[in-house]
Amino acid sequence: MTPELDVQKAIRDRLIRNQSVTALVPATNILDTNQRPAPMPSIILGESQSVDEGTSIKRTHWRIYHTLHLWAREPSLERVKALAGAIRAELRLGRLALSEGLHCADLQVAGMRFLRDPDGEHSHGVVTLEILLSEVTP
Repeated sequence: MTPELDVQKAIRDRLIRNQSVTALVPATNILDTNQRPAPMPSIILGESQSVDEGTSIKRTHWRIYHTLHLWAREPSLERVKALAGAIRAELRLGRLALSEGLHCADLQVAGMRFLRDPDGEHSHGVVTLEILLSEVTP
């Protein structure tokens, strides 16, 4: 498994176990899918980017940027903002549990954006996560 996929799975596991998040979006609607808009409301596990942190000659430190797309059918941005707040509260509680050989050194919500979808029926939030990852070798 690639570190990016491992991070994505760990994020999903954290979100589906959090009652504040699942009170706003059912766990079955936290998905990796290309549908747009997805089931309402939903959290779509979005794009990832990995960047070599440049702090090790062994190239074992990575910064992974991962996006979450929040969708709701509503006339305002209230639900996606509440959902983003629940996600931030959950993810600030600690590091991600990753597969053996990977260590989450840091996790932060790097940014949040809230948009009105052009269709006039949906609100859209984008949460960008920044994860500092180390490959641990025996």
